Amino acid sequence: MAWIYLILAAGLEACWMFSLKFLSFTKFKILTFQNFTKSEGLSIWLPLAGYIIFGITNTYFFSLAMKNIPTAIAFTIWTAISILFIKMVEVVFLAGKLSLPEIGFLVVIMIGIVGLKMVSET
Repeated sequence: MAWIYLILAAGLEACWMFSLKFLSFTKFKILTFQNFTKSEGLSIWLPLAGYIIFGITNTYFFSLAMKNIPTAIAFTIWTAISILFIKMVEVVFLAGKLSLPEIGFLVVIMIGIVGLKMVSET
């Protein structure tokens, strides 16, 4: 179950990262009660809500995973899977580019994840 928590935490980390990407504290100056629920208001406070929610749940699931997985292994795999998820979201939803060298290095990351999982005691 700890590995599921770790993968879930990595997914939430990717969500947190994109919440941070779309968060703009300077836009809070134009936020009023009248435009709070309109589209311009939603584009301001929704990234903040996502930032808070994804950050807390990411930390929660990561802490659950670390109870049964050694800390260094958990952190390494969590970081690697987060990077993979972030790149997938960039390519699929944000029209990001994926080059051949990037694919090669992502494969190396996946090999590292599988290798760490194989040698881990849990």
